[in-house]
Amino acid sequence: MRSRSYVGLLLVAALLGAPISAAAYGFLALVGYLQRELFVHLPAELGFAAAPAWWPLPLLAVAGLLVAWVIRYLPGTGGHSPADGFKAGGTPAPIELPGVVAAALLTLCLGAVLGPEAPLIALGGGLAVLAGRLLRRDMPAPAMAVVAAAGSFASVSTLLGSPILGAFLLMEASGLGGAMLSLTLLPGLLAAGIGALVFVGLNSWTGLGTFSLSIPNLPPYTHPSLAEFGWALAIGLAAALVGTAVRRFALLIRPHVEKRSFVLTPLLGIVIAGLAIGYAQTTGKSSSDVLFSGQTALGPLITNASGYSVGAIVLLLVCKGLAYSLSLSGFRGGPVFPSLFLGAAGGVALSHLPGMSLVGGVAMGMGALCASMLMLPLTSVMLATLLLLSDGAAVMPLVIVATVVAYVVTSRLTPRPAATAGATQRDDEP
Repeated sequence: MRSRSYVGLLLVAALLGAPISAAAYGFLALVGYLQRELFVHLPAELGFAAAPAWWPLPLLAVAGLLVAWVIRYLPGTGGHSPADGFKAGGTPAPIELPGVVAAALLTLCLGAVLGPEAPLIALGGGLAVLAGRLLRRDMPAPAMAVVAAAGSFASVSTLLGSPILGAFLLMEASGLGGAMLSLTLLPGLLAAGIGALVFVGLNSWTGLGTFSLSIPNLPPYTHPSLAEFGWALAIGLAAALVGTAVRRFALLIRPHVEKRSFVLTPLLGIVIAGLAIGYAQTTGKSSSDVLFSGQTALGPLITNASGYSVGAIVLLLVCKGLAYSLSLSGFRGGPVFPSLFLGAAGGVALSHLPGMSLVGGVAMGMGALCASMLMLPLTSVMLATLLLLSDGAAVMPLVIVATVVAYVVTSRLTPRPAATAGATQRDDEP
């Protein structure tokens, strides 16, 4: 860390932070633009007063067909499968970046239930590696790894509402520790800080928004009650069961989808669209509650919670959960935002029960389900509390209890790899 070369790495991280963050901002702006064009403006241009109820069906069928083509024929299989969970490592080679971007755009813009965080992290790391090779072809592998991490930090710098939170997500997911953590942390934080400034500057210049996850206008929350601590145990257990079911169903059908991707991936899209249409026709709510990642719908769901009946929220949980699982099995994107949305929806439903507040239920639901899906307990606690702004500190004890329970139960429900299980058994033998 005292060497001149490390100072050079810091300079490289600072230089890369701005363009990579600008590329990430452009990616998110393009996703938002295409979603509006395809689901709002295109129906109007075709003469419809509003998008007809069946509108998601052809879009998601086309999405499935094109994503299957990208996975099959472009280098890199469109990035890693989100059914395997959140992965921060494995930076794609530059030749794989077009496939990652194409698969993510098709998934996110046409309505599948996945988020932008994993493609953004891959995009930032891949662009950083490409820039590092252009700057110095003989850059050592450890230095290249630090540069790639800095690019990932920059690309996801404000997506989760805070550059610190994005950095923490990457550090916990990658399992960095010891000296390597210290070496990677400073360039990464520097790139993330510059990236946050770029996001703010581009928002002021373009007026498109920061694309950061936030939940404003929440009711004040003073302190947890004894009843809510009891609910924290139940929510942690329920989230573990739901998260395990979503992930196992995705892993169960993924091998079949991969064998016949050009038939089954479009079929997945049609089923996802059908779930969204069924929910909208039954409840009178928008099909976008079920479609997409939930990033932009999360705040309105909580703010307008009183406008949802218990039946509507339960149906939303079922339809969104199934659509999420199907998307994990065949499409490309990140698992973070749908897990937060589902957890928040569960908290809204539970807030109708005695002894449960809206803010407490939402916070515990988000933290617990996120922990079950990502297996990143510390990041899950931070996500659930920092997104609640001024209420976060007061509700944090409840989130910690629910998250720990969800993490421990999910760990017990997750099958142990055969090699690990055998090694453990030998270690236990006398």
